[in-house]
Amino acid sequence: MRLLERMRKEWFMIGIVLAIAGAKLEPSIGVNGGPLKPEITVSYIAVATIFFNSGLSLKTEELTSALVHIKLHLFIQIFTLAFFPATIWLFLQLLSITPINEWLLKGLQTVGCMPPPVSSAVILTKAVGGNEAAAIFNSAFGSFLGIVITPLLLLLFLGSSSSVPFTSIFSQLFMTVVVPLIIGQIVRRYIKDWLERKKPPFGAVSSSVLLMIIYTTFCDTFSNPNIDLDTFSLILILFMIFSIQLSFMLLTFLFSTRNNSGFTPADTVAIIFCSTHKSLTLGIPMLKIVFAGHEHLSLISVPLLIYHPVQILLGSVLVPTIKSWMVSRQKILSSSEHHVVLSYRE
Repeated sequence: MRLLERMRKEWFMIGIVLAIAGAKLEPSIGVNGGPLKPEITVSYIAVATIFFNSGLSLKTEELTSALVHIKLHLFIQIFTLAFFPATIWLFLQLLSITPINEWLLKGLQTVGCMPPPVSSAVILTKAVGGNEAAAIFNSAFGSFLGIVITPLLLLLFLGSSSSVPFTSIFSQLFMTVVVPLIIGQIVRRYIKDWLERKKPPFGAVSSSVLLMIIYTTFCDTFSNPNIDLDTFSLILILFMIFSIQLSFMLLTFLFSTRNNSGFTPADTVAIIFCSTHKSLTLGIPMLKIVFAGHEHLSLISVPLLIYHPVQILLGSVLVPTIKSWMVSRQKILSSSEHHVVLSYRE
């Protein structure tokens, strides 16, 4: 299963490259009003499909055992949806005086506003042997929170396209995100046994639809002669994303391992991944809705498209190191508890 998941992610990365290359070669196919009719097929059908799929695949009935860890959940959700975007905003105030492309910087802010992903944080937590139940809960709960909080954060930090009124954004979000998600959860209740027996390829379906969204987004970019993306800005954004990811992973590690934090080593693993990972599956459709018709939508999307593979790459590379730390820390704590018990008996 782990090998299949890894192969799927590798193919998805290749798919992103091919989708962008295809948009560059023939942008007229995927532009608004073109043969694909993305103003209908993407804005409504594709986005609704992704969230219906998420509703079907989210195992919310298995999350009750994780509900009791209130402190852990609060830490992850506050870090992800408050501390992360606020810190990025402060960082971008310093960068605004640099010659870096302003729309890429705005895209970096959108990364900070995104909810946690529904898969990668869970997979990496499981690979290390951390608190998988907490990772599942926070990925699912964060996704639900993100439906409401992420658009509000995007509007707060960036504003939306002036042609799209606030009420229109949220009515479209409700119809294409909330309703399909709820319907997916209701359908899941009735076919849960069949789903667990057959294990449909939810990931592959979402990835395919997501590639279509990415393709049409970049078709809009390459058909616009006013778009100018310089290599210098792109390289700097890539470097900043690596730095941000590593810095926040270190920060969550330090916060969750300090004395009297109340978190176990397994909890720390879930915190590191869930607090720093951001959802591409939920993020791209939301950007498509909130910034509908915006001429720089694809540039705003670029940092999120980069952040996604970086979080998987860094997470995978760090799995052995984090696992080694967790095992040794658990042994130390177990040994300390053993000595306390012996001292008590004496």
